[in-house]
Amino acid sequence: MGAPEPLPGEERDRRAAPSPPGGLLDLLSVAAIVLDARGRIVFWSPQADEVFGYTAEEALGHYAVMLVHEEHKELVVKLFAEVMSTGARWSGAFPVRHKDGSTRLVEFRNMRLLDDLGDVYALGIAADQSTLRRVETDLALSERLVSQAPIGIALLDTELRYLLVNPALERINGIAAADHLGKRPHDILPFLDVETIESAMRQVLLTGTPLIDQYTVGRTLADPDHDHAWSVSYYRLDGPSGRVIGVANSVVDVSERHRATTEADRARRRLDLIADASARVGTTLEVEHTAQELVDAAVPDLADVAAVDVLDDVLAFRRTTPTHEPGPELFRALAVAAAYPTHATTALTVGDLAAYSADRLITRCVHTGRPIVIAHAGGNDLQHIAHDADGATAFAEAGVHSYLAVPLIARNEVLGALDLLRARNPLPFDEDDVLLAVELAARAAVAIDNARWHQSVRNTAETLQRSLLPGRPPPLPGLDVASLYQPAQASREIGGDWYDVIPLDGDRTALVVGDVMGNGIDAAATMGRLRTATRAFADLDLAPDQVLRHLDKITCGLEHYIATCIYAVYDPRAHRCHIANAGHLPPVLAAAGRRPRLLGLPTGAPLGVGGVAFHSTTFGLDPGDRFVLYTDGLVETRHHPIDERLDALLHTLGQPRRPLEETCQWLLHSLRHPDDHDDVAILIAQAR
Repeated sequence: MGAPEPLPGEERDRRAAPSPPGGLLDLLSVAAIVLDARGRIVFWSPQADEVFGYTAEEALGHYAVMLVHEEHKELVVKLFAEVMSTGARWSGAFPVRHKDGSTRLVEFRNMRLLDDLGDVYALGIAADQSTLRRVETDLALSERLVSQAPIGIALLDTELRYLLVNPALERINGIAAADHLGKRPHDILPFLDVETIESAMRQVLLTGTPLIDQYTVGRTLADPDHDHAWSVSYYRLDGPSGRVIGVANSVVDVSERHRATTEADRARRRLDLIADASARVGTTLEVEHTAQELVDAAVPDLADVAAVDVLDDVLAFRRTTPTHEPGPELFRALAVAAAYPTHATTALTVGDLAAYSADRLITRCVHTGRPIVIAHAGGNDLQHIAHDADGATAFAEAGVHSYLAVPLIARNEVLGALDLLRARNPLPFDEDDVLLAVELAARAAVAIDNARWHQSVRNTAETLQRSLLPGRPPPLPGLDVASLYQPAQASREIGGDWYDVIPLDGDRTALVVGDVMGNGIDAAATMGRLRTATRAFADLDLAPDQVLRHLDKITCGLEHYIATCIYAVYDPRAHRCHIANAGHLPPVLAAAGRRPRLLGLPTGAPLGVGGVAFHSTTFGLDPGDRFVLYTDGLVETRHHPIDERLDALLHTLGQPRRPLEETCQWLLHSLRHPDDHDDVAILIAQAR
């Protein structure tokens, strides 16, 4: 016999490398027996020991009929003769006698063998029938379980190629089982995160540790237009001999559970957003600040870009009745917020006035008082969303694909609209988003409306108060003065602080600073009445304590109001100043070349208490000396003792001198805190 010819190329290499043995033959314990032409046993495999109970030493050389019962010998001889003479194959189950005396059914496959010398042999392949039936039952049961299982099941080899796919997985993937075979997951599942899936399978193959209930969300060819969710488990399959067969995975469609969980999560986030907005929106009584709080609350959970546009007529209180006219509307952009830097914000500039024609969606929103949602906004839609063509281009460049406008309605009046845009967020606005935006807008609209009314009242009060405060005084004999009034910054309330500079006969000058307790228009009006009365009493050339006594009587007649006041008269000829105090903080004397000090005046009672005497005091005010009057808003805070704050005032005035006007601003900058809730009046006089 010549040497075999080498196999070509890849086929030769594949055959030359033996693959790991399968375990099924070991599980069946298949025995091999060879008989010569006379029926004697000439070959006996180790597995035959287990099937028949005899060892090779006990079996070799003996006739095979010893393995059968006496009543079956004639049949066995006949079957053996047919195989040997005709070459016919015979198979079937036959009872054999085990060495232990028991009778066992054995499955046989018998065939004739011919060697190179022409000698004839009989080969018998045998396996215990009970073992074979059990394996067949297991295989049939496994096949039925896999094929009829309502969950998707697949088996992949160690190279992650599909070996088996059941009908349920066919339906899930939308691809026939035959089209899976030999392919890998990335060939079958292009819409899923295949890298993660294959990485998980390799991990299971390597470690043998199963991965259970892995959550996967995506789309398959069975339903490419909708997201589904699956619970996927991976586990390694090992053969009886320990050989790794591959990795199996089971797939359960949990889309309904996923949608319910997602919806519950969205509902929770909506409640969280509303609760957060309730706490964040309306913390001040400023229209612009409230609008900014609204857009900050809407981004990024609800929109990528949010803006608040309010009708200019509403801000100016020119709009008294709702309008349904189809004409254009003039909007003022109050606030803009974006979840990330984007071109979309270039079309939305805070503070700008913009006229939106009747075909614009925001105009339609305020005219109808109803939300407008464009789930999928195309180029033509962007033309009706943006103010102009440039704005539409900016929206397109930013990738804006969905738009929602919600009216801001308070006390049955449409104030403007909340505009919401999505660009990076791939989901379009839906009905749930509309309900959430309406809820946010409703809460914010009330806060914005309250702020605009408060701002209107405040503007009126501030206008009234500033109109009641003196203008720049005329040149005064021997005296230079500077003054400053600053409304409260945090509360944006107008108080009753005032100051006055009154020229008197004999080149004298009256200097007045007062503070009416309370705020608003009433406090400003009371301040105006007291200032007018002070000027009238000053013209009567009364002493400071007498002026305060008359003011006290007037204040007692003004219902519940109380005021503090300092009234001083400076005589430039004598360089003397006569002063009386009605419950006010002490003024500061900053003598030239000396450290500033508080004047030790009789405090007196505030105006409006009634029945309390006031006292006049005299001090010198030489050329270069400064006399500083102020209201409590300059020094009082909620967190510091008044003595500490007065020391801070003296320290500030003790620094190198600045011009009078600059000194007023310096005091305000150094001592005033942005969160202070009181207004401030400062009056500084310097003797010449």
